[in-house]
Amino acid sequence: MKFKGFVSLAAAMVFVSPFASAGDPVQMWKCNVNSDVSEEDVMEQAGKWKKAAGALDGGDGMSVYTMFPVSVGADGDGTDVLLAVSWKSFGDFGKWWDAYPSSDVAQMERETMTCHGSALWESETI
Repeated sequence: MKFKGFVSLAAAMVFVSPFASAGDPVQMWKCNVNSDVSEEDVMEQAGKWKKAAGALDGGDGMSVYTMFPVSVGADGDGTDVLLAVSWKSFGDFGKWWDAYPSSDVAQMERETMTCHGSALWESETI
């Protein structure tokens, strides 16, 4: 009986351990700045977007980063800025993503830039 309990516990740990050690979700968006828009305009709009997006379900504690290239080779897409958004957990991201596409917040991102691709990453702090 003890052996069955040990095997069951070991199997449960195998299935649960990847979720327990999962890193933080980070979504990276590749964007082009609209004409006649400055970096300052992008930063101001990103702050407004973060405030509105953070109010959506799952957005509490969300972090937003803008990255402007200093020196870069062509990426084939003409990326002017990377927008990175991170959450505390994949559960928070899931709640947020369920609410985001149909929200008014989704339209805000087009005011200063047009994003042409994104990817969801798992981030680990070293």
